Amino acid sequence: MPDFINRTEELSRLHDLYDSDEPELAVIFGRRRLGKTELVKHSLREADDAVIYQAKQKTADLQLRQFIEVAAETYPGITRIREDWEAILGYLADQDAVIVLDEFPYLVEQDQSLPSVLQAMFDHELDDSAATIVLVGSSISMMEEAALLGNSPLYGRSSLKLDIRQLSFDAAMEFFPKGYTAAQQVLTWGVFGGVPYYLEEVSSDASLGENIQQTILSRHGSLRNEPDYVLRMELTEPTRYFSILEAIAGGNTGRNEIAGTTGIDYNQLSKYLQRLSRLRLVDQHVPVTERKERTKRSRYRIRDPFFRFWFHFVYGTGDRYDEFGDEAYEVLVEPELPDFVSHSFEELCCSALRTLYPEYTITDTGQWWYGEHEVDVVGLTTGDTLLAGECKFQRSPLGYDALSKLEAHVEELRWTPDGGRERTEEYALFSRSGFKASVEEAAEERENLRLFTVEDIVEALNR
Repeated sequence: MPDFINRTEELSRLHDLYDSDEPELAVIFGRRRLGKTELVKHSLREADDAVIYQAKQKTADLQLRQFIEVAAETYPGITRIREDWEAILGYLADQDAVIVLDEFPYLVEQDQSLPSVLQAMFDHELDDSAATIVLVGSSISMMEEAALLGNSPLYGRSSLKLDIRQLSFDAAMEFFPKGYTAAQQVLTWGVFGGVPYYLEEVSSDASLGENIQQTILSRHGSLRNEPDYVLRMELTEPTRYFSILEAIAGGNTGRNEIAGTTGIDYNQLSKYLQRLSRLRLVDQHVPVTERKERTKRSRYRIRDPFFRFWFHFVYGTGDRYDEFGDEAYEVLVEPELPDFVSHSFEELCCSALRTLYPEYTITDTGQWWYGEHEVDVVGLTTGDTLLAGECKFQRSPLGYDALSKLEAHVEELRWTPDGGRERTEEYALFSRSGFKASVEEAAEERENLRLFTVEDIVEALNR
């Protein structure tokens, strides 16, 4: 298991901040389990002037006393300072310290004046300081209220905002042995995604099925109740959010479908979807040729592959997996897994498109649909060319019918190059299990058709 993966850009920007001769404020946010704390600790692993305090849900007095205890290990003189945040932080700023307040929302819950204290410091008291204050938080809404939105006390004071997201596919795969086949990598990504905490729970010595069985399906698996924990920590009325996520995972992706499935009033649904979107758990997915604010053809999808897997296979199943014991994965999950992972495969193919077609400047990638017509992979270019692809993550070779279907759907896709020029189409077929002879013959005869295996996709994503 690697010690620390990726985050190169984030580390570089933090180091630039620490090296500054000016007072600096950094705000690091993102939902739980993404490695925010490890990122900050790693960035300061060679520093001798840092105070890293991880807040807990305790009283304000206890939080302050424990912060002083932590700070005293580096700055013993702090024990002689008056015990309030303004004096304590002011003393550390005079020492040009790096001050990390991890889980900052817990501090604000107990002392709502703290953001204003920091605001006053940056506005009036730090002119001669080279201190860096780093605020880290998992509660995105509270971080927004304290530091990010226009009406927050610290708005405009931060030199650096880091919105921590999942690791990319290639970074996530560094957690696994080099012997994993391309198909195994895609399957693993389709289940565990790019959240470092989830990836750390996976044993590189076990097969994918064994890992799913041990960490997710087993009653005592380390990830068995993980989404339940995350949502209950973030949301005040989780039941409705659970229902929405279950509906989306079950294929009810339109707003009308979600409302009908969950029983939540259509007009009330927006606030729940917006909250899930702010947590980076759900996004509004629209055809690549349209804009979110204008289209009526949006679909909602669960962004985190692990949450998608959990709500599809685990949520609401009760003791079902316990009854099958060690055979639960083989009997209940494995037969469905290729079809389930196909959505992730489509997204990976879209991500690889610019590498696979370097001769084009691709402005947008995504999916397209209208009525019964759907195209898995679309690339819009600055020229006259429309790139269109069909993806199959099945166990059998892809046949000519997939190409015929793709061409029929592309005929309905409304996109015109800039200037009203006549467009040309380039077709791509993406397959886990190769292609039938008829497809390979067509690719040899046609200049506008290319065939890509899952190995091609993984190689492109690792460049």
